[in-house]
Amino acid sequence: MKKYGAEFIGTFWLVLGGCGSAVLSAAFPNVGIGLLGVSLAFGLTVLTMAFAIGHISGCHLNPAVSVGLWAGGRFPANQLLPYIVAQVLGAIFAGGVLFLIASGQAGFDLSAGFASNGYGVHSPGGYSLFAALVCEIVMTMMFLLVILGATDPRAPQGFAPIAIGLCLTLIHLISIPVTNTSVNPARSTGVAVFAGDWAIVQLWLFWVAPIVGGLLGAAIYRFIGSSKK
Repeated sequence: MKKYGAEFIGTFWLVLGGCGSAVLSAAFPNVGIGLLGVSLAFGLTVLTMAFAIGHISGCHLNPAVSVGLWAGGRFPANQLLPYIVAQVLGAIFAGGVLFLIASGQAGFDLSAGFASNGYGVHSPGGYSLFAALVCEIVMTMMFLLVILGATDPRAPQGFAPIAIGLCLTLIHLISIPVTNTSVNPARSTGVAVFAGDWAIVQLWLFWVAPIVGGLLGAAIYRFIGSSKK
């Protein structure tokens, strides 16, 4: 239960920190943090939580990461569902807290998207469903490759949180214009349930694509990272 509690808290922090920066700070008059700031915020949430709870739960904070670690032989199957449930609940709780904060501003409008992920007319840059699908699969695949490589016992020890946090920052720098960046079904769900409407309709892609990407990343690392020649 401590592991599941840690995943709940960690995912709560990821969604509150990352999506909160997008909703509250990205375009704040005159001093908005912009896309670079939002990208850093997501990376910093993972970096800080990796040091805070990595020794408790492994700091997955993401169903696609849990599935990828299971496929990579690093995580037991019997803990997969409880981890995913804890992550999704943590994300939804964070979405609720963010809604309470954001709705305290005059003129708050959920129709602006509430940091939800989308494609087509709901993509920040107007990218198609196919482009969004490819982007989310490839970004999550690379995320899993970095996670599995950085946490490999043969890798330099103690630096994995930095590599993983910077990788998530880079992923956001690349893909915010395409989908608002998911690579995490829990993160997408946590805000979509409050945004409703199109965000719920398009949510399927942000479960399917990250999980496919996570499985691909695990398969590739099992091949290139194997100690067998």
